[in-house]
Amino acid sequence: MHMGFTADELAFQAEVRDFLATHLPEHLREGARQTPSVFVEPDVGDEWQRILHEKGWLAYHWPAEHGGTGWDPVKRYIWERECALADAPALSVLGLKLVAPIIYTFGTAEQKARFLTPILDGSEKWCQGYSEPGSGSDLASLKTRAVLQPDGKSYRVTGSKIWTTHAHYADWMFCLARTDPEVKPQAGISFLLLRMDQPGVSIRPIVTMAGDHEVNQVFLDDVEALTENRIGAEGQGWAIAKYLLENERGGSCAAPRLLADIARLRAAADGAPSGVNGALGHLASMEAKLVALELEAQALETTELRILAELKAGRRPGPQTSLVKLVASSLRQKIDALAVDVHGYHGLQLPPERPLYGNSAPEPVGSREAQLALPTYLNGRAWTIFGGTNEVQKNIIAKTVLGL
Repeated sequence: MHMGFTADELAFQAEVRDFLATHLPEHLREGARQTPSVFVEPDVGDEWQRILHEKGWLAYHWPAEHGGTGWDPVKRYIWERECALADAPALSVLGLKLVAPIIYTFGTAEQKARFLTPILDGSEKWCQGYSEPGSGSDLASLKTRAVLQPDGKSYRVTGSKIWTTHAHYADWMFCLARTDPEVKPQAGISFLLLRMDQPGVSIRPIVTMAGDHEVNQVFLDDVEALTENRIGAEGQGWAIAKYLLENERGGSCAAPRLLADIARLRAAADGAPSGVNGALGHLASMEAKLVALELEAQALETTELRILAELKAGRRPGPQTSLVKLVASSLRQKIDALAVDVHGYHGLQLPPERPLYGNSAPEPVGSREAQLALPTYLNGRAWTIFGGTNEVQKNIIAKTVLGL
């Protein structure tokens, strides 16, 4: 398989680099670098979204006919790689990458007209109502109930969703709810869109051990979801959810950002004293750890490029997305753990204030990089949970790849 870039792709790479150099402000780069969590704060993410929307490059995963760039998988990879190297803020995936592809793939013409434009211009934000207390990895066991009303125009939804990222900012939730309790679990689930600013919706913050407020528990008490905002047929929610999870686990490239973070970690190690003689990064033991991380990230990048080749040829990647999710999540945690070691005692500080950028950021003990080490490590414990736990990914690989 030839994995080099064509002349057209190299020209596109140069165009992306020029755009990032001229349109990505330093304060957004700083905000991205100094955010320990997966999701940047809205002041950073929203501004970057407006810049990309104005350029026409925001929905780089979407087909052109739905307002996206129409880029092929290789151009998407180039874009993500250059953004990682330039410290561009991560875009919120909830609207752009998760629910939007569901809407333009399974939705009606009316639903596409209603929801896609506000996702693009940022006027409506989304959260995901999947996991519940007791129904995380075993999503088919969810208990949230949606009862169709006699007039057939709406459902009444009652239940609870947990680990709901950015629910406190969201205007809408895309929600899995049980519409038929009499059939087998997977067959009785529907995919509903419901407003967050209505009676019966209450949000309880969950502050992580890192000190970040990203996730919440959402309580739904006789909440209305219009039938016209159901995506797909009643009972089709499980199939739609699987499609969404495949998008969440695959279709992006984790390796470029991981490699960029390893390079920053190497620079920090080269500037840290070893305590014996010379820099920490010059110790054979530290060099071995850094090289091992680099090799694993490079191997991951090769796998991601193979997936891109499959996508470009019109084939779905299948269980390879689970392999990428498994390796990328574990590697992310290894990098974060080594960063705490590299920064030594300064890497143990855990400031309660947020954000850790801008004029109101707390003064670090040592460097800003050291201040971020422990919050990033603690926040990153979730990497092997969200989007499907490592155990779930291993089960998928065992069944679909190894035939066990």
